[in-house]
Amino acid sequence: MALKPINELYKEDIVPALMKEFSYSSVMQVPRLKKIVLNVGLGEALDNAKAIEFASNDIRQITGQRPVVTRAKKSIAAFKLREGRAIGIKVTLRGERMWSFLARLIHIALPRTRDFQGISPDSFDGRGNYTLGLREQLLFPEVDYDKIDKIRGMEVSIVTTASNDDEGRSLLALLGMPFRRPLG
Repeated sequence: MALKPINELYKEDIVPALMKEFSYSSVMQVPRLKKIVLNVGLGEALDNAKAIEFASNDIRQITGQRPVVTRAKKSIAAFKLREGRAIGIKVTLRGERMWSFLARLIHIALPRTRDFQGISPDSFDGRGNYTLGLREQLLFPEVDYDKIDKIRGMEVSIVTTASNDDEGRSLLALLGMPFRRPLG
């Protein structure tokens, strides 16, 4: 039997399970994924002009989408930062690319993490959105080790329509997110 794509799994199996678990009266109340945002902070871009280019190439390989350069909103003298300087990149994934990235994150990238015990079930923001920090881009097989200039981390924010953390946690757990078991 072939595995179902993650978006079909959501429609066919997860929606009914969440409706039963939270006693929703309508399918439209069931939480769903809105978008996934990848963010890479590049403080080193102030010294190394090529850092943005290298990080953009890595993110483009991982997501299949061109990242947007984020710029400083105000000057901070202590960090030698001027307003308008490039300090990071981000990509917002929706639709098919979002589902594809989520499947690769859950089934390929996270299990490749060294000493992986699961991810924290507590990184929700109070509104059902989850943010996860990854230490290196090499977790994704699309990134060629020989072509990177430096190991960089990234932040992955999964934005849902859930109204609270319990609904968001349930949604992500049913999608296959490997949450760490609570101690005790």
